[in-house]
Amino acid sequence: MVTKQKILIVDDDENIAELISLYLTKECFDTMMVHDGEDALTAFDSYHPNLVLLDLMLPGIDGYQVCREIRSKSSTPIIMLSAKGEVFDKVLGLELGADDYVLKPFDSKELVARIKAVLRRYHPAKSEQNIPDRGKCVEYPGIVINLTNYSVMVDGVNVDMPPKELELLYFLASSPNQVFTREQLLDQIWGYEYIGDTRTVDVHIKRLREKIKDHPSWRLSTVWGIGYKFEVKE
Repeated sequence: MVTKQKILIVDDDENIAELISLYLTKECFDTMMVHDGEDALTAFDSYHPNLVLLDLMLPGIDGYQVCREIRSKSSTPIIMLSAKGEVFDKVLGLELGADDYVLKPFDSKELVARIKAVLRRYHPAKSEQNIPDRGKCVEYPGIVINLTNYSVMVDGVNVDMPPKELELLYFLASSPNQVFTREQLLDQIWGYEYIGDTRTVDVHIKRLREKIKDHPSWRLSTVWGIGYKFEVKE
C-alpha cells in the first residue's frame, strides 16, 4: 500500500482550509487543518507533514513567525498563502525560508500543481547515507552538491537547505566561472511566475552565503551590475 503524502493546511479561514483539503484529498493526499499559528507548530511536531501550506495572516503567532520556527528545526517544504501581493511580502517570506508563494484567490489546479512540483524537488538526505549518489552531482574541494538526493556536504558535514537554494547552488556550480544574470537564474530555477522579481535571487544568494562560507578554491561571487557566478580558482 502506497503511503499518502501529508499536507498541513494552516489558514484561519475555515472555509478556505476545507476547500483546499477537498482539492488535495481528491489528489490522494492526506491532510490536516489548523487555524492559528500556535496549533500549526503543535501539529507540525505531531503530524510530521511532507509539506506545509501556510497562510500569512493568522491570529496570535502569524505565518512569518511560524515559518521562522519551522525553518529553525526542519527543511520541510513550505508554501505561503496570502492575499497580499506586494514584493515586500514575497521577499520576506522567501528570506524566512518559504519554497513558494501563492496569492489568493488561487486556481485549485495551479495550487495542486505547485504542491506536486515542490514535493518532486524535495528529497531529504538520509543521515545514514555516507556515500552520496553520483547521479547529478558536482564536487569541488570541501563541497559535494548532489541534486539526485538533494544533499549538500561541506567538509563532510551535511548542510540542510530548502530545495530552491540547493537548485540554485547546483546550477551555478555546474557551470563554474560562468556569469548568470538574475533574470537568467529566475528563468532557470523559478520559471515564468517569478520573472521581474529579481530580488528573489538576491535573497537566496544571501541565504546560501550564510550557510556556505568562501573556500580557498571556490566561492559564490557577485559580478556587479550583472549577476552571480560560482567562481573556481585555477
